[in-house]
Amino acid sequence: LVRYLVDWVAFSSLKLEVQKILSDILDTPVSPELLPPDKNGNIQQKTEEVVGPYELHDFFLYQLIRYGFTPTKIQFLANSAFMGVYTEEIILKWLKVFYKRFFSQQFKRSCMPDGPKVGSICLSPRGDFRMPSDADVSDWLKALEG
Repeated sequence: LVRYLVDWVAFSSLKLEVQKILSDILDTPVSPELLPPDKNGNIQQKTEEVVGPYELHDFFLYQLIRYGFTPTKIQFLANSAFMGVYTEEIILKWLKVFYKRFFSQQFKRSCMPDGPKVGSICLSPRGDFRMPSDADVSDWLKALEG
């Protein structure tokens, strides 16, 4: 959501300097690991290469948290929404990665600091979302196997 808002501001801004700065920010790959650049100043790790496209993860997360859809329904919806953008095989690959990471990283959300709720979903354990840190992903992955 934030990426699209910044993009909208960049291209609706009347100042060329603001457009250039925001466009440069948008062109920088997201990497929350904050690894230092290599000896040539290039970003070493591009997170999307490891976890998949953020637009898919955002889609999966929204459908799971907002509507509580099953893995197979999310897969069906993603195949429809991203037809011509990603193949069904690629969507399935990244959906499995999403579920594995979503479950294995729950402990991080259990101790997250206070923050605002932006949008209609929230992963704060003090608000909308409660999930045990030791939840098992097996059944969700089995559903995707067919």
